[in-house]
Amino acid sequence: MKQQPLTEEERSLLVTYRLQRAKETLAEADNLIKDEFYNAAVNRLYYACYYAVIALLIKNNIIAQTHQGVKQMFSLHFIANGKIGKQYSLFYGRLFNDRMSGDYDDFVQYNSEMIAKLRPQSEEFISIIEKEIAK
Repeated sequence: MKQQPLTEEERSLLVTYRLQRAKETLAEADNLIKDEFYNAAVNRLYYACYYAVIALLIKNNIIAQTHQGVKQMFSLHFIANGKIGKQYSLFYGRLFNDRMSGDYDDFVQYNSEMIAKLRPQSEEFISIIEKEIAK
């Protein structure tokens, strides 16, 4: 059964919700970092960024069905045309791969040095997405 398109108000509410989830998930990562659960923190950092990208796609009526699709639509609609800098696509792709490795590969252990780089980059990434949504 085909889903009805969202109204402008529903889309706006969903964008706000997804950005809120991004910020909550960033806070979850902070708690995991404090307790030195670095692999789980990478997961939460990825999802924080993912929720922000989803908000951006929803705002612009762009549909993606999978995590890979979200990554592709983000690159196609916001990186390729220069709306968002290429470095943010590279960061998001790296975080996607790190999350996959941390969740599914054996013997992968992330450390505080890696997290010390990823955490502020994630916050900056979300901020850039918020600015694009506000346009």
